[in-house]
Amino acid sequence: MSVEQKRRALITGASSGIGKATALAFAEAGIDVALVSRSIDKLETVAAVARQAGVEAKAYAVDLAEIQQVKEKIQAIAHDFGGVDILVNNAGMAYTANLSEIPLENWQQVINLNLTGVFQCIMGILPGMRDLGKGTIINVSSIAGKQAFPGWGAYCVSKAGLMSLTQTLAQEERAHGIRVTAICPGAVNTEIWDTSTVNANFDRSKMLTPEIVAQSILYTVLLPQQAVIEELTLIPSAGVL
Repeated sequence: MSVEQKRRALITGASSGIGKATALAFAEAGIDVALVSRSIDKLETVAAVARQAGVEAKAYAVDLAEIQQVKEKIQAIAHDFGGVDILVNNAGMAYTANLSEIPLENWQQVINLNLTGVFQCIMGILPGMRDLGKGTIINVSSIAGKQAFPGWGAYCVSKAGLMSLTQTLAQEERAHGIRVTAICPGAVNTEIWDTSTVNANFDRSKMLTPEIVAQSILYTVLLPQQAVIEELTLIPSAGVL
């Protein structure tokens, strides 16, 4: 494979779950990966596994909740990595509470990470993609971005906003050769269910695995340049939990 053809991806939330599975799926497909999350130790472990597939893999610790700094940090990572033509915005958080019970601070935290942080990551990568005249941006949304679930208001709103961001960006950047996709999984068995902000009692054995979602992301990326999956809804065959 020539240098010009080498694909290079930046993946956020890459230390576990969908992000980790996507990084390893990309590595197996010969795509170099820049891995971003808060935990450098976890990232280094993923990077080491990715390198075994013969690709370049580098770990970068960034707290995407610090939204004022995200654009510059992502831009610097892309520069250090030698350019990025695939961006997977996977980092996010879940939060459960009825709307009437959500403190403003917590609402803002969900919107900042799940929506504004993604916007800032895109702004950090977009100029480089425009220079290349091509690029693929995958935003990991959720079935919750398409339908409402009681007790998940802040999360639903953040993901619905992400759907609109994805659709608008797709129309604006099409002329620059940039493809934009929203992946909308149903429940996925990741560490998100163990976090302190989530109170849900689902059967995790019936959920999608991170690897299944990762394969869908990889499929989207590997499509010929003249085709794009604008939106992909992927739910467990058992249904929405």
